[in-house]
Amino acid sequence: MIDRAGLAEFLRRRRDVLQPEDVGLPRGQRRRTDGLRREEVAALCHMSSDYYARLERGTGPLPSEQMIASIAQGLHLSTDERDHLFRLAGHRPPSRGASSDHISPGMLRIFDRLQDTPAEIVTELGETLRQTPLGVALTGDLAHLSGPQRSIGFRWFTDPRSRELYDPAEHEFLARLWASGLRQVASVRGPESRAAHLAGLLLESSEEFRSVWDRQEIGVRPKETKRFIHPEVGPLDLACQNLIDPASSHALLVYTASPGTDSYEKLRLLAVLAPSSVR
Repeated sequence: MIDRAGLAEFLRRRRDVLQPEDVGLPRGQRRRTDGLRREEVAALCHMSSDYYARLERGTGPLPSEQMIASIAQGLHLSTDERDHLFRLAGHRPPSRGASSDHISPGMLRIFDRLQDTPAEIVTELGETLRQTPLGVALTGDLAHLSGPQRSIGFRWFTDPRSRELYDPAEHEFLARLWASGLRQVASVRGPESRAAHLAGLLLESSEEFRSVWDRQEIGVRPKETKRFIHPEVGPLDLACQNLIDPASSHALLVYTASPGTDSYEKLRLLAVLAPSSVR
């Protein structure tokens, strides 16, 4: 059962202690009080200001699990705080660990400071959870995919369009990389895991995957530099730095180009060409 008063008080308190710079927002000269405004929190949680205000007043409707998860992420809650929020809203807390999409506050704080760099947060199955604006401009909007298509490895073997962004000379290696990674995750997580389920789907639907899977490779590592073939700016050679959150197995991927190279200039051009909606 929902605890409306407790939920409202918890939301108000969390909003009061968050600072704009904590969530990647400018403070601005006219801000007279600490904490975030309701409309700022609503935007971070992808909901209307009116809906969020009603929750803080204790008069809103019963929020869905998806809505509570969005609020927990928007408020940069820890896992314990997220679980408490779910219970206040009358829901059972979701699972923790590698199967969770909840991004830790620490990783979000780093991510929020990378808005002028291509970066993304992904799960151990290659499911994109967050992208910076330039990350969207580089690879397209991947964070809103659903089902098995969320996984880049699944898309690689089932959707030919997913390969257009990568150098054809790298396709054979990347197929081995995705299959090897999926095998390793399935081995660690077990036969009932989402990784094992994805492998089963691919074995049924992709002859190429069956061929690569039969090689029994494990431990294939990504190369230090990735070559993208962008439809607007052409080839881009980008180094990929990888920061792992051991508690969730989420990875923060940051793509950079060496100053003075063609790829560096193309990244700057990409930032200019990117639609205003992702700047």
